[in-house]
Amino acid sequence: MPGPTVDPDGDQTAPDVPLRQAQEAAQAPQRAPFATATVITLGCLVALGPFTTDLYLPALPDLTADLGSTAAAAQLTLTGSLLGMVLGQLLFGPLSDRLGRRRPMLAGLAAFTAASLLCAFADSMPLLVAGRVVQGAAGSAALVIARATVRDRLEGTAMIRFLATMGLISGLAPIVAPLAGAQLLHVTDWRGTFVALALLGAVLTVACGFGIGETLPPERRHGGGLGTTVRAIGGLLRDRVFLGYLLVSTFAFGALFAYVGGSSVVLQEVYRITPQTYSLVFAVNSVSLLALTQFNGRFLVQRYSERTLLVCGLGAAALAGAAVVLCTTVWDTGLAGVWPALTVLMGAMGVILPNANGQALTMAPHAAGSASALLGTGTYLCGAVVAPLSSLGGHPSATVLGAVVLGCALLALGSFLPLCRGR
Repeated sequence: MPGPTVDPDGDQTAPDVPLRQAQEAAQAPQRAPFATATVITLGCLVALGPFTTDLYLPALPDLTADLGSTAAAAQLTLTGSLLGMVLGQLLFGPLSDRLGRRRPMLAGLAAFTAASLLCAFADSMPLLVAGRVVQGAAGSAALVIARATVRDRLEGTAMIRFLATMGLISGLAPIVAPLAGAQLLHVTDWRGTFVALALLGAVLTVACGFGIGETLPPERRHGGGLGTTVRAIGGLLRDRVFLGYLLVSTFAFGALFAYVGGSSVVLQEVYRITPQTYSLVFAVNSVSLLALTQFNGRFLVQRYSERTLLVCGLGAAALAGAAVVLCTTVWDTGLAGVWPALTVLMGAMGVILPNANGQALTMAPHAAGSASALLGTGTYLCGAVVAPLSSLGGHPSATVLGAVVLGCALLALGSFLPLCRGR
């Protein structure tokens, strides 16, 4: 058995270093990787948000006519869902820090299922909008707690790699959801899309109930009520480095939302491409995002620092926005110049977002739920503000779209360089 050694700072004896390290390792929380089924489930939880917002979009005209309403009122169903997601993340994130991850997640998924059924049987537009608010708030539990669950079990490079794997699954959701919604309309009406969301919520509730255990033990939870929650969020916002990564993630998502919200109208109305051609452009750019997300998680994070990756990613996004502006105001290259620039932008997002989100969660090991809530809230608020900007002046404009992307990328870079220095 190892003998005692003299403590260099005093006369008392201390255990041998190997023995002390073994004892500390035994007491440390286990960080075992997730099973494949759990990876898929967590990816589906993150994808629930895009499915909630996008699955029913092809049915908006039929929905409006069936309820005898207007197109403007129908758009409120989308706004209500986004508003619910913002409020829900601020509720479920801190709540999961107090009660653990499992119970709030299951409660949120059950409420999401019930709210989806309420939307399916709504007989008026106000009732449908109210149901969408509740649906978005309840569904946000899946997004915010899934990220916090990953932070409970992993850290550093392993966490960023796992977030990249989840991003591969969830990144397909905005592509698949509208297509799936369009196919559903061949066999059902708009109410059927909400029934499908209810079924999805029920399946995820069962999958989480049996497949995902509690990842936040009682000794790591925070007691107290609203005051404690506010102080926890305030403490995170006062942390210079966390705030830097939060702003990077927020503004980067702003650039992404500018593309998602404006590219369809700009490319089809300005460059007169067909819907089929636009689908090709969107698919190629989405592949760029997914490929760089995986390349980042499997290769780049093991060889380069997060600072190097974020500076390069943000620089590429800024160059993509500047290229769009130049290709529409100076060189007049048409779609041949704009499309590659947008592809570069989407690839840059695959590097920026996993690293920024991963580093932000690393800054909050004891408040991962609250940190995840702030990340989600920032992205949805910025997206809601930025998405309509590509149509400023009353007409779609590729120049304005590029300027918005450039502005968001510069804001993200301007937040990262001073706030995250010395990390």
